[in-house]
Amino acid sequence: MAAVSIPAPQRALPPTSPRRRRQVAPYLLLLPAIAILLLALGYPMLWQIITSTQSFGLMQQFGKPPTFVGIDNYLKVFTDPETWAVVGRSVAFCLVNAAVTLIVGVGVALLMNAVSKVTRLILQVAMLLAWAMPVIASMTVWIWLFDWRRGLVNYGLNQLGFNFTNHNWLENPLSFYFVATVIVVWMSVPFVAFSVYAGLTQVSTEVLEAAEMDGANSRQRFLSIIIPMISPVLMIVGLLQVIWDLRVFAQIKMLQDAGAPTSSTDLLGTYIYRIGVGASDFGTASALSIFVLLLTIALSFFYVMHLVKEAS
Repeated sequence: MAAVSIPAPQRALPPTSPRRRRQVAPYLLLLPAIAILLLALGYPMLWQIITSTQSFGLMQQFGKPPTFVGIDNYLKVFTDPETWAVVGRSVAFCLVNAAVTLIVGVGVALLMNAVSKVTRLILQVAMLLAWAMPVIASMTVWIWLFDWRRGLVNYGLNQLGFNFTNHNWLENPLSFYFVATVIVVWMSVPFVAFSVYAGLTQVSTEVLEAAEMDGANSRQRFLSIIIPMISPVLMIVGLLQVIWDLRVFAQIKMLQDAGAPTSSTDLLGTYIYRIGVGASDFGTASALSIFVLLLTIALSFFYVMHLVKEAS
């Protein structure tokens, strides 16, 4: 009978072997970053959760102990009709702005991919300058452009034959949100355009040429080849836009300070600011902030699940 060789059992690596150290080293290098994130994000969130269960007003800012009220702040938030009106406006504003930003950003990215090198460089520099401009500085310019007395927009429309003399764009909520949408989209398009353009550079030209030789027109190539190949980029920028547009604050607040009615133009960011800082009701403002966090998670849940599925 032929002898059967039994392999010798492999010895376990010693605790201090180089291979084991290489396996542990990446996790040790991540620990400082994780600790900083937990401290920077965890402490404010914990403070918000605790404050949302307390009666925390102006006196508590000067040292008076807060009173525990349980879920009363949450009940106050959820039973207030104005809260749900603000939530409805915020979700609608968020989804519309995210969709418009994605459409315009993809269009600009396709334009950069199609034009010459010099034209593409001019577009990239212009968008980079718009993207890098501080919010306060850019909002000052935009408020002047839509000023009802001496704004350039009214002047230009009057020159085209329309009657926009002393037209106040911020007085009516519908035109107010139109102006806000123009500003928010203008500030967000460069990020989407640069991200999508980076994805377009990874699309194989050989695949596009083969599809064109097979008779596929530009629309079919775009929908069947380009979009599926850059879909991970679109998912990421779409998720970020939903989060950013739901939490927009500075643009809305500065437009309100320029003469818009507050009660009919509030979004979640300015509404929380008005309750917390304006009315010194920090407990209710904290409860509403926790609700906004949960709403953000709910709106981005399907995006995150799709990204996890794609990664696996």
